[in-house]
Amino acid sequence: MIKVGIIDYGGGNLRSLTRAVESLGHEVNLISSAEGFAEITHILFPGQGAYGDCLAKLKERELISPLINWIKADKPFFGICVGYQLLFEGSEEAEGEKGLNLFSGKVVKFKSATLKIPHMGWNSLMLNYTSHPIWSGLPEEPFFYFVHSYYPEGVKAEDSAAVCNYGRDFTACIIRGNIFATQFHPEKSQENGIQLIKNFLSF
Repeated sequence: MIKVGIIDYGGGNLRSLTRAVESLGHEVNLISSAEGFAEITHILFPGQGAYGDCLAKLKERELISPLINWIKADKPFFGICVGYQLLFEGSEEAEGEKGLNLFSGKVVKFKSATLKIPHMGWNSLMLNYTSHPIWSGLPEEPFFYFVHSYYPEGVKAEDSAAVCNYGRDFTACIIRGNIFATQFHPEKSQENGIQLIKNFLSF
């Protein structure tokens, strides 16, 4: 039986993500302490706001160790936006702060005299591992909704699930076993986003 948990660190887009999961017929359990991980089968980590602030709130609620343990155990995990960026080694947005360091790469800011920053709006993906069930029911180059000024650089090729282009190619999502995370917001991406969440909940 699926029991869905959403990380509540005092920020993030909880309402939209909760509605998206509930639309698929599942109840949502908000996780705001280590005890909240008990009996959960799938975790989603919504991210919104600054890297350093999010990290500080996770530390305050003592959520970092249980999160790392969950991911290292390869239990189903879906990180979104800052919840994606935190999986890497660190970020230019919070120099000196160590990320969860579960994936290789550092989060850096878009640098361009011509691009509008943040990268905001709909953009398409170039999928890797096209036969993977995470992409089931989606078009060959699905569109998703992005809002971000930073992206991960130095991601291992085998971890990159899809690439997006915004002035340059960057890894827009990663996958390893049952661990999946996206720079874009599936909860704001209409049918494609709902399908992606549905696919994840089948892990």
